[in-house]
Amino acid sequence: MVVMNAPLSTPARTDDWHIDDVDLDAYLARIDHPVLTPSVDGLTSLHQAHVRAIPFENVDVVLGTHAGIGMPAITAKLVDRARGGYCYEHSLLFAAVLERLGFRVTRRMARVQPHKSGPRTHMLLSVHLDGVDHQADVGFGAYMLSPMPLVDGAVVDQAGWTHRITRDGPLWTLAKRVEDGWEPMHSSDELPNRPADYEVAHHYVSTHPHSPFSRKLVVMRLAEGLSRQLVGDELTVEHADGRVERRKVEPSELGTVLRELDVELTDDELAALGVVFESAVGTQSR
Repeated sequence: MVVMNAPLSTPARTDDWHIDDVDLDAYLARIDHPVLTPSVDGLTSLHQAHVRAIPFENVDVVLGTHAGIGMPAITAKLVDRARGGYCYEHSLLFAAVLERLGFRVTRRMARVQPHKSGPRTHMLLSVHLDGVDHQADVGFGAYMLSPMPLVDGAVVDQAGWTHRITRDGPLWTLAKRVEDGWEPMHSSDELPNRPADYEVAHHYVSTHPHSPFSRKLVVMRLAEGLSRQLVGDELTVEHADGRVERRKVEPSELGTVLRELDVELTDDELAALGVVFESAVGTQSR
C-alpha cells in the first residue's frame, strides 16, 4: 500500500522554476525599469513596462522551431533579443523576475473563453501583496496592461477597455465590457501548478492541429488606448474610442509590419516565415 501524505496542491519549490537563470539587470534594461521593492504600485509598474516592451508572438511555433519553455531558452529570446513569445514564456519569465525581487507568486492556469469548449491552457499568475492577491497576466496578448485585484466584482481600466473579475465558487472569471454586457475572457482557480503542467500545455498549444497558435501567425501589442493584432494575414487596429481598422497584410510587407509590432527577426527567420505566410495566404485565397 502506498501512503500519500503530501496534498495535491503542494507548490513546486522555487528552484524548480530556475529563477536564478534570469539575468535580472538585463531584464530590467529590456523593459527600461528600475529595481524596486515589493508593493502594489511596483507590481503595476513592472506589469505595464513588461507588456509595453515585450511583444506577444508565436513565430517559432509557426516555424516549428520553438526551443521550449525552459528558462534559458526564454531569456535568450525575450531578454537577449528583440523578440517576444506567448503566455508560458511571458509568465514564466515574469514570475521569476518577481520572485527575484521578493514578491510572493503562485503560477496558475486558465481556460480562455470559458463559455466555449476550449482546453485549460493559458498561464497567468497570482501575486500576494498586503493581504490581497493580484492577478498578473502579462502573456494575454493585447488585453491586459495592468494586474487585477482578486476581489469579487473588481473593475479595472485596461489601457482604455474596462475589465471586471468575478468569483463563482473556486473560479475567478475575467470579463471585458462590450456593447451588450460582459464578454468572458478566461476563468481560473487558485490551484498552484508545477513545471510539468506547463510543459504539457505548451506541447499541446504548440503542436496540436486544433490549437490556434500552431496554424497561423499571431502577434499582439497593447498600449494606452491602442490594441494591434496580426492574426494570419489580417492586421486589426482597435482604438479605445471604438474605432476599428482592418486590412490584409501582403507577403512583401510582412517584415515591415512585424518590425512595427516590435518583432525583430533574423534574415533567415523572416525568409522561413515568409514561405509559411505566403503559403497560408495562398491556401486561404483558393
